[in-house]
Amino acid sequence: MSAINEQTILNCLEKIIDPKTGKSVVALGLVEGLVVKDGNVGFALEIDPKDANEMEPLRKKCEEAVFALPGVKSVSAVLTAEQAADARPQSPSRAQPQQQQPAQKPEVPGVAAIVAVASGKGGVGKSTCAVNLALGLAALGLKVGMLDADVYGPSLPRMLGLKGKPQSKDGKKLIPMEKWGLKVMSMGFLVEEDTPMIWRGPMIMSALQQMVFDVEWGELDVLVVDMPPGTGDAQLTLAQRVPLSGAVIISTPQDIALIDARKGLNMFRKVDVPVFGIVENMSYFLCPSCGEKSDIFGHGGAQETAKELGVDFLGEVPLHMDIRTTSDAGTPITATEPDSAHAKIYRDLAARVQEKIEAGLGASGPKIVIE
Repeated sequence: MSAINEQTILNCLEKIIDPKTGKSVVALGLVEGLVVKDGNVGFALEIDPKDANEMEPLRKKCEEAVFALPGVKSVSAVLTAEQAADARPQSPSRAQPQQQQPAQKPEVPGVAAIVAVASGKGGVGKSTCAVNLALGLAALGLKVGMLDADVYGPSLPRMLGLKGKPQSKDGKKLIPMEKWGLKVMSMGFLVEEDTPMIWRGPMIMSALQQMVFDVEWGELDVLVVDMPPGTGDAQLTLAQRVPLSGAVIISTPQDIALIDARKGLNMFRKVDVPVFGIVENMSYFLCPSCGEKSDIFGHGGAQETAKELGVDFLGEVPLHMDIRTTSDAGTPITATEPDSAHAKIYRDLAARVQEKIEAGLGASGPKIVIE
């Protein structure tokens, strides 16, 4: 029987005192979502959003104290602010609350804009689109980085042909890997490809924040974030913690994919992240031998959905052997065959996304809403 359990952790945290109040983090009721599994510990400290910066030293102190316990292999402590000002009594006036609780998210040093590429479900070619969109932005002369936010299924190392582990000059911040003119960070650099990730919510949240803020991105015009599929912890964490400029939704023309695309779009709307538009991937099959066009998954569904939901339709990408083979080989088509018709499609998509960025959408950043 392991000596590490929830009570052991709480007893340890009982000794961590908040200097402002003179009370422990446990006595203040700040500790939430405590998870203990096989020596791995994760928890959150529930705080007021405006206190985020001054509470960071307290978070680190809690993390270090728990990590020092015998039998603890890893600790992930994060700050959360889900119970914002609207959870406390306010003035009767309904015009006040929205002005009183702006979502304050720290800027990512040197990064001018952050764009999330997302899908409501897996298997729609989101990562392929994200990689080629990033390369399309780079082809426009922009300095571009990529973050692989799919902790459970990181794919960028393989799709970009990257191997090795990122280095660190000071032991605090990682230096991103580089390939095809992109600066890249992925959990796939830090764990073996066939190693399963069994982290719970708090650990995912902490890892994602570190991959955004604890990386030496340098000066970037755009950071493209390849989101995991769905609408879970990772997506909400990024929307809550990171100043996203906007989101691009990837879908196939199929009805089932479009249903999930709607969910993803509505999630971003709920957390006040502007949706730049929808891309219809695998829009049609283009025979590599005869050039014949076949609507294997239907056609035009994403464009109709975009019109119905009041967002822009950014374009369509065909299902083609060359796109698939170059992605699998780690030689993405936009970089290795820049004069091809497919590379032009991705550059056109990138130009539309860049127009959205320049329009200044989402300058105030998203705000999490808990119902």
